Amino acid sequence: MSKRQPPHRPDNPNRPNTKRTGERSEAAFLYQASQRRFAICKPWGDSERYDFILDNRPQPEVHLFRIQIKCTDSLRAGAYETRATYSVGKGRAVYTKRDIDFIAAHVVPLDLWYIIPVEVCTPQPMLRFYPHRQARRMRLEKYREAWALLDPPFPNPPITIHACIDEDYPEEAYPEGCDPEIEFREPQ
Repeated sequence: MSKRQPPHRPDNPNRPNTKRTGERSEAAFLYQASQRRFAICKPWGDSERYDFILDNRPQPEVHLFRIQIKCTDSLRAGAYETRATYSVGKGRAVYTKRDIDFIAAHVVPLDLWYIIPVEVCTPQPMLRFYPHRQARRMRLEKYREAWALLDPPFPNPPITIHACIDEDYPEEAYPEGCDPEIEFREPQ
């Protein structure tokens, strides 16, 4: 009998514990999202297909995004890779818009994030990241640190109202509490 443990055993000291690596990536995601002032919800248990719900708090409408965290920590054939899939019985299924809105993929050694809309992943669930290469055909590089995809949409830009008054208008005619020197801005 060999003293060497098989690589699939979680207590193998020579192999990183992928569950713990994933937990660290979830903690890193919480930090990144909270620094960007998102409200963050974590579903009870682990039965949902998403890890977090982000609330980007735009006014007047609310946008909630279901986020699945994926992480990768080693180069394989020149790429960091993970899959946009989940377990179903003994098989795998690809995430769709019914399941999640975004995959947040963490390249652990470089502490880089890829914020990828799920519809990008559905036709090609193998996600390969090449942050160390400068090439045009890297389909996911445009999603590197793309946190802006989660930002609230502002359909109407803030407006500024400029007004003039007649300089000869008597100050006592202003309504009580009104200061003619105040610049008014629409709340954001």
